[in-house]
Amino acid sequence: MEKFQDIYQRAAQRKGGKAMLAQLLHAPLSQAQLKKLPDDAWLEEFTRKVFQSGFYWSVINSKWAGFREVFWDFNVEKLLMMPPEMLEQKASDERIIRNFKKVQTIPENTYMIHEVAKEHGSFSAFIANWPTDDIIGLWAYLKKHGARLGGNTGPYALRTLGKDTFLLSRDVESYLRAHKIIDGGLQTKKSLTAAQAFFNELHKQSGLSLQELSLIVAYSVGDNRVGIQTTEPQ
Repeated sequence: MEKFQDIYQRAAQRKGGKAMLAQLLHAPLSQAQLKKLPDDAWLEEFTRKVFQSGFYWSVINSKWAGFREVFWDFNVEKLLMMPPEMLEQKASDERIIRNFKKVQTIPENTYMIHEVAKEHGSFSAFIANWPTDDIIGLWAYLKKHGARLGGNTGPYALRTLGKDTFLLSRDVESYLRAHKIIDGGLQTKKSLTAAQAFFNELHKQSGLSLQELSLIVAYSVGDNRVGIQTTEPQ
């Protein structure tokens, strides 16, 4: 396994120096900040990421105001009271992307968030209190109990709202495979456990968040040198 300093130095060199690399890094929210997020925000971001999967993100983002109108700003309490027969009507609304199977995830994830909030006080508290040294456990929870939140969908939503997590982007996956940290399927328990152990070790060496470490690893490989734009979120 490479030492953190070796990965960091290579990433800095590729990005034009340490100062330039620092500008590309950003820390996650603190536990206290996460707890202040409304649970509606999680439902909205889960839904956005579900719809972005397989679509151009720009298309989904351009329609997002319509999604908010149709689904009452993703208000969890209102959506819990939505009668099932109304869902088909909303799924055919021209203001949104009319994909019924993906629309079905909204009440399903609403219910998950509600059930978790009953036990933990709020869904945000549940997310905030989850230990980052087992972030793959949170990924697994979302995959099992949520709707279409497996793969990178759940992790990307977590990252967007500020929960500390690494991401298995193409560049990160490329690094992990090149250094024999993972082999076989990316989403197997063996690969996920190995990736978690790798990032936990980097955290011990550097004190940086999983989010910052994931970015540094991604910037240390792949087609993302200075002056080259990538389409893959890191």
